[in-house]
Amino acid sequence: QVQLVESGGDLVQLGGSLRLSCATSGLRFPLYDMSWHRQAPGKERELVASITSGGKTDYIDSVKGRFTISRDNAKDTVFLQMNSLNPEDTAIYYCKAERLVSWRTEPLNFWGQGTQVTVSP
Repeated sequence: QVQLVESGGDLVQLGGSLRLSCATSGLRFPLYDMSWHRQAPGKERELVASITSGGKTDYIDSVKGRFTISRDNAKDTVFLQMNSLNPEDTAIYYCKAERLVSWRTEPLNFWGQGTQVTVSP
């Protein structure tokens, strides 16, 4: 059974930092592209950062230079280091694992349950 478990969310003040972790099990982690998404109240879920199985990273403009996504294939875990946090970063943060496979037209994808990040002014 595949599981993705996020942790590290918390209440922080403006300018603070947090490190989110997403521990996975039940999948061949090194083969998966991993990403962090967030959903703020009343808004749609959005992609924040991604890292491919080969280690290539990408970010939305609003977090470039502040957030860093990384992965540890030995620990089957993906991280999101978040610095210089502001209230607009307040959201539930979710991790996602995705993999293209030849026997499916749609990629395999799995989601975690989310972790709350709240940034106070």
